[in-house]
Amino acid sequence: MSFSAVVVDILEESRSAGRQRWQVLLDRTEFRAGDKGTLEAVARSGARLSVPVLGVVEQGGETWHLVEKPLTAGTPVTGYVGAPS
Repeated sequence: MSFSAVVVDILEESRSAGRQRWQVLLDRTEFRAGDKGTLEAVARSGARLSVPVLGVVEQGGETWHLVEKPLTAGTPVTGYVGAPS
C-alpha cells in the first residue's frame, strides 16, 4: 500500500552513541501503530532518498513516524506500508 504526503514537522526523539532517532509528522498517513515501512523522497539534486519507518507512535491524535534519517518540513514523500512495491 502506498500514499503521497508532505512532511509537516520533525522532532528529535533520541540521541545515543552518535545515533539519532527522529519523529516525523506527515499531513496524511496510512501507517498505524505496529506498522513498519518506508518513506521515499527526492532531493533537490534528483537523488532518491529511502527512509525506513521503524515504528509509529500515536500522540495527541497525531501519528508520528519513527525514523533514523531526518526529513525537512515541506518535503513531499511517498509512503509504503510494509515493503515498497
